[in-house]
Amino acid sequence: MTATLNPAGPAIDAGPAPAPAPRRARSGAARQRIEVVLLVAPALVLFLGFVILPVILAAVYSLYNLPPAFRWEHLADPDRFIGLANYERAFQSPEFVRAIGNNFVILIASLLIQGPLAIGIALLLNRPLRGRAVLRLLIFVPYVLAEVIAGLAWKLLLQPTGGVNAMLESLGLGFLQQNWLADPSIALWTLFWILTWKYLGFAIILMLAGLQGVPEELAEAAAIDGASWWQIQRYITIPLLGPTIRIWAFLSMIGALQLFDMVWVTVAPTVRGMATETMATYMVQQGQFAGQPGYGSAIAVILFFISLIVALVYQRLALRRDLAGAVTRGVR
Repeated sequence: MTATLNPAGPAIDAGPAPAPAPRRARSGAARQRIEVVLLVAPALVLFLGFVILPVILAAVYSLYNLPPAFRWEHLADPDRFIGLANYERAFQSPEFVRAIGNNFVILIASLLIQGPLAIGIALLLNRPLRGRAVLRLLIFVPYVLAEVIAGLAWKLLLQPTGGVNAMLESLGLGFLQQNWLADPSIALWTLFWILTWKYLGFAIILMLAGLQGVPEELAEAAAIDGASWWQIQRYITIPLLGPTIRIWAFLSMIGALQLFDMVWVTVAPTVRGMATETMATYMVQQGQFAGQPGYGSAIAVILFFISLIVALVYQRLALRRDLAGAVTRGVR
């Protein structure tokens, strides 16, 4: 009896072949990229035109000795190219070195004085208190005032015959009367307290916003365990408020380094040059009013790099853990 062999059947595939991406999915991804470009392009154009381009132009102008009303033709004049001479002049200028010192004095004083004040007042306003909403409003009002208005108001109040000295006289404290904005020995600290009055409200509102994210259950549990109110704030509330404090400190440092309008409006030019000059006011004074746009551009570049270095160092040392989870990656 002979056995018959059946013919081999068709080969069986190990599994289904990967299906090509649907055309609709590819078109959807392309549409998303086009939408991103269209939405980002206006902001990118504004950023390049009003931030990056001025920085580049300032860096170019700083290498030249330019006249007050310069034209593009002056950049082609080899006699006006002076290289880094404007930068050497800036760091050899006692006025500019003092301006850098004034910026950092205000920066450090802001962190050491405004920060604790804002935290303390925010903790008090976060408690049940009659008229709390009105107090918050009154504290925030100075911040929303324009710097020019606030500066001129304080300039009038702090004159020798102004309201502050008159109030001291009426209270029997005439011995405390000062030329607040005309005495170089106290003008910088007078300016600092004006800045504190102006910007403390923003810091308090920021701290109050951060306090809303502190779980009440932790404070209640600590209170049950016998912790006092101060212990709760010290060991629970303030540590959890850390990210808000660090963000405020960053904004305060950048604002202190770029301080201009309040100083320019409030203090007279003669006193400003002796005691309260900042990098920004010195830049405008030399670049515009002294007719030295090349030198003023060098000051602007120095100010830019000082602010950039401070921001990068602070981000590296203080904001690194706060920003660790802020950058997300697309899920594929």
